[in-house]
Amino acid sequence: MGKVTGFLEIDRQDRKYAPASDRIRHYKEFVIPLSEEATRDQAARCMNCGIPYCHNGCPVNNQIPDWNDLVYKADWQEALRNLHSTNNFPEVTGRICPAPCEESCTLNLESTPVTIKTIECAIVDRGWKEGWIKPEPAKQTTGKKVAIVGSGPAGLAAAQQLSRAGHDVHVYEKNAKAGGLMRYGIPDFKMEKHYLDRRVAQMTAEGVTFHYNAHVGVTLPIEDLTASYDAVVLAGGAEKPRDLPIPGRDLGGVHFAMEFLPQQNRRVAHEPATNDPIVASGKHVVVIGGGDTGSDCIGTSIRQGALSVTQIEIMPRPPEKEDKLLVWPDWPLKLRTSSSQQEGAERDFAVNTLEFVGNGSVVKKLRCVRVDGKFQPIAGTEFDLKADLVLLAMGFVSPVHEGMIDILGVKKDGRGNVAADTLQYKSSVEKVFACGDMRRGQSLVVWAIREGRQCAHSVDKFLMGGKTLLPR
Repeated sequence: MGKVTGFLEIDRQDRKYAPASDRIRHYKEFVIPLSEEATRDQAARCMNCGIPYCHNGCPVNNQIPDWNDLVYKADWQEALRNLHSTNNFPEVTGRICPAPCEESCTLNLESTPVTIKTIECAIVDRGWKEGWIKPEPAKQTTGKKVAIVGSGPAGLAAAQQLSRAGHDVHVYEKNAKAGGLMRYGIPDFKMEKHYLDRRVAQMTAEGVTFHYNAHVGVTLPIEDLTASYDAVVLAGGAEKPRDLPIPGRDLGGVHFAMEFLPQQNRRVAHEPATNDPIVASGKHVVVIGGGDTGSDCIGTSIRQGALSVTQIEIMPRPPEKEDKLLVWPDWPLKLRTSSSQQEGAERDFAVNTLEFVGNGSVVKKLRCVRVDGKFQPIAGTEFDLKADLVLLAMGFVSPVHEGMIDILGVKKDGRGNVAADTLQYKSSVEKVFACGDMRRGQSLVVWAIREGRQCAHSVDKFLMGGKTLLPR
C-alpha cells in the first residue's frame, strides 16, 4: 500500500485536458500529465483495503497496489518491472482503457478512486524516457515457428510473449502498419501512433517478423500458414459492423464508422488514401451509436470542421450516478461524457432511426422516432434530423467470416465468433488457436491483451510438450 493515512489526507487529482478551443485545432494528444510529485501523492492514496477489488476490475491482472506503493516510494524502475509482468503495452492501456479498475477501487465507494490509469501511464512513460525499456530477446531458441494473424493488441501481446519464449514468430497484417484498431480506429488525439511504432521496433529487435499488406484468406492463402507453421494464432478482431438496414441505407453519405475513422488516421500518418474520401467539413453530421467508436467519430468530425455533430442512441439516458451499494465493484451503468462529447456534440437518447431521406442520391436528413423502455416507438414523437453525413457506430457483431474463417472451417459459437475456450484457446482445427475479439467478440483493449498473453501460454505449452514458463 501507499501512505497509511494517504487516502484521508490527499484529495483525488487526475490529469487535465487542454481547453477544447485549442485541442480541436489538431490531432495530437491533449491530456496534461501530472508532475512526479503529484503522481506520487496520488499513489500514496492507495489504501490497505484488505481485498484489492481493483484486481477484480482489471482484466490484465495488474498488481495495482504493488506498483502504487513502489511509485509512492519513488522506486520507479521496479514499478515498471512489476507493471510489465502482467501488461505488455501499458502506454496503450494508460491512454485508451476505460479503467474498470478505478470503478472497482474501494475509494470509489465515495467516488474518489485512486487515479490508477494515470499512475500506470506515468510509470511506463518514465520507463521510456529513462531508457529502461529495451528489447528482451530470448536467450535460446526452440526451433518452432508460429504464425499470428492480426496485429491488434491480442496479436501483438501473443507475439511478444511467444518470441520471448524462443519461438520464431511471424505476424501477418493486412494493413500497411501494425496495430489493428489501435492504429486505424483510435484517433491520434487519443493515442499518437509513435507509441505503437516504438513497441513494433522493440518486438522486431526481439526477433518478431512482421508481414504487412498480407491479407490472410484474401491475398495470402491460410493454407500456406497451416502448412508452414507449427502453430497458427487467429487474432484478427471482430470487424463485421452492425448495420442499419432501413429505407435509404444505400444513399450517399451513410457510412460505417470504420470507413470514416481509418481515413483520418492515414492522413495524419501520411499514408496513401485507400478509398474515396469521407470528410465532415462543412456538413451536419449525425453519429448513430453512443459508445467509444461514436465518440471517436464526434472528435474527428469536429476537428474536420463539421457544422454540427449530433449523436443519437436507442438506449434510454442512463442515470447521472450509479447506486454504489447495488453495483460496486462491478462496472456501473451511468451517464459518461467523453472528451469528444465535451467538444460540442448534441446528444439524444431513446431515439430510433426509421429512414434515411435523401435529395437525389445523397442523404439530407434522418426520420426518427422516440422509443420506450422496450424500444417500441412512441406514437406522435416522430421528428427529422438534418444530416449530410451519417456515421454508423453501433458496434461489431462478429469477425468477418468470408475468407480465412470460412476456408479454415473452424467451428463458431452462437454469436459467430471463432469457438475456443479460455483454458487452451484451441479452435476446432488442429494447431490453430484463437484469441481477442475474434474469439470473444467486440471488447476492450485490456481483454485483448489478457487473451493474447493467455493464448501465448497455451501455444507454448502445446509446442513444448506440456511445459511452459510463460505466465497465464
